[in-house]
Amino acid sequence: MKFYRKISLHYFAIFFSVLLISIVSFAFTKSDVYRELARSQRLINEVYKSLITRYADRLDTEKFTKIVINNILDDLDPYTVYMEEDEKEGLDLLTKGKYGGVGINLGVREKKLTVISPMDNSPAKRKGIISGDIIVKIDGLLTKEMSLDDAAKHIRGPKGTDVILSIKRFGDEKLIDFSLTRDNITVKDVAYTGMLDDETGYIRLTRFSKNSAPEMRSAIKNIQTESASRIVIDLRDNPGGLLQSAIEILDMITPKGSTLLSTKGRLPESNKHYISRKDPIIGEEIKIAVLINEGSASASEIIAGAVQDLDRGIIIGTRSFGKGLVQSVYGLDGSGKRSLKVTTAKYYIPSGRLIQKPGYIDDEVIINEDQKDTLFYTIGGRSVKGGGGIAPDYEVEMPKVTPLVLECWRKGLFFNFAQERQHRYDIYDDALVDVTILDDFKSYLDSQEIDVNTDGEKDLEKAREKILSLDSTNMDLTHAFDFVETYIIDREAILFDEEVDLLKRRLYLELIGIMKGTEYRVEESIKDDPVVMKAKDILQDPVAYTSSFIPDQESETISN
Repeated sequence: MKFYRKISLHYFAIFFSVLLISIVSFAFTKSDVYRELARSQRLINEVYKSLITRYADRLDTEKFTKIVINNILDDLDPYTVYMEEDEKEGLDLLTKGKYGGVGINLGVREKKLTVISPMDNSPAKRKGIISGDIIVKIDGLLTKEMSLDDAAKHIRGPKGTDVILSIKRFGDEKLIDFSLTRDNITVKDVAYTGMLDDETGYIRLTRFSKNSAPEMRSAIKNIQTESASRIVIDLRDNPGGLLQSAIEILDMITPKGSTLLSTKGRLPESNKHYISRKDPIIGEEIKIAVLINEGSASASEIIAGAVQDLDRGIIIGTRSFGKGLVQSVYGLDGSGKRSLKVTTAKYYIPSGRLIQKPGYIDDEVIINEDQKDTLFYTIGGRSVKGGGGIAPDYEVEMPKVTPLVLECWRKGLFFNFAQERQHRYDIYDDALVDVTILDDFKSYLDSQEIDVNTDGEKDLEKAREKILSLDSTNMDLTHAFDFVETYIIDREAILFDEEVDLLKRRLYLELIGIMKGTEYRVEESIKDDPVVMKAKDILQDPVAYTSSFIPDQESETISN
């Protein structure tokens, strides 16, 4: 019965989708289509009314309507979504650059709601909440069954209102109640600014909100005071955000009058052309490297793509995500409580490349008018790859995470051990000279339930299941699989020794983040980052940097 209802809803959703498309198309069609639309509206109203009034079970109208709407949207791209009032917080954070709260970065560690870090100059920081604190109750409500999102909603609220957090702290048996007065919390978009060497500045930008452009301007000026002749802009794992912020940042680094971006959609207001309108604050003599990876999306790709297409700098890392769809938000009922975020256009960077990767929607649902050209050229004449996302000029991947490190990271064991260990030290430097820390960490891991999947282990399990299902009585096969399994278990026993340097590195990064703050953690992490090191090498080499912009024909001539 449930399966039937699911299918029924799906087809109801498809029907509703057709109706929605018809409504959008009305402005562009003739009167006969309007008459067809009117008939469709009457039909869909009859279907809906019949379901609500005649279905064997009484349906919750509000919840059923939401299900139907979400099923409609399932057939479109993942960014076209129905939103209710409590689901708009992320959008509000981008547009306003702040939210009402107490300034805590939350996470779940060992199934417990945990303070990852309090933000600087926040109500939580001022009242003495620290990294590793476990939030047991929020205003008397137990957090044990709360999701991370639910907990965040309970903690956030209007400026000036109070919230009580009941905290379990390492070393204290009793809960500690903190009464916090909410304030406007401004989230920093620039996570770190500093110098990699005497002439190379580094800026890490984590999102694009209302605050991004002024923070970037300040970060650039800080680097300029250090007489930087080279700048690395790190956009890795930056999911994007506000388009206007990306345009304002491009104004700072590209020549005035440069084409930056075009958006193209079906509606006239969706077709826009963006040009750099200001003199850049970074002179053309300053070399630029932009870092990207598969987590760089949307506004990050606009920055990287424009820098690449305008030959303003080099792009280093791995191909970006490929999110090039523009969304507009429309209110649905006039109350402001319900809205629809709709994909209304696509992003095209200066070379004409579409940022969006293919496959975001079923080709059978749409009439695809996009040209699928894959050959494009920068302003200087060098070819660049299409096909969605931004392909770097220099591909550099981060090393794959080893099995034990991955499991420790997944379970939050670095954080848990570090937040307990920090109480032994007065300053971070004391941890660096502690010769017992690795032995104690190994003992700690031995006490945990760790399920490490080494290379080939999953394949072995699948092979055992498949082969023994054909002949479960074959003892030779059974013994052979047991032998290989024993070998894998023996390999897992020595993983700590094999990965000790990587484990130590991750552990100290966690400690410095807890004891000194996020900025120090970033500063330490980039010292041996292969992508950052590659950027430094190319920026420091005038020949390597200049040759990055040579058009293909010239490159072929030189090679001959």
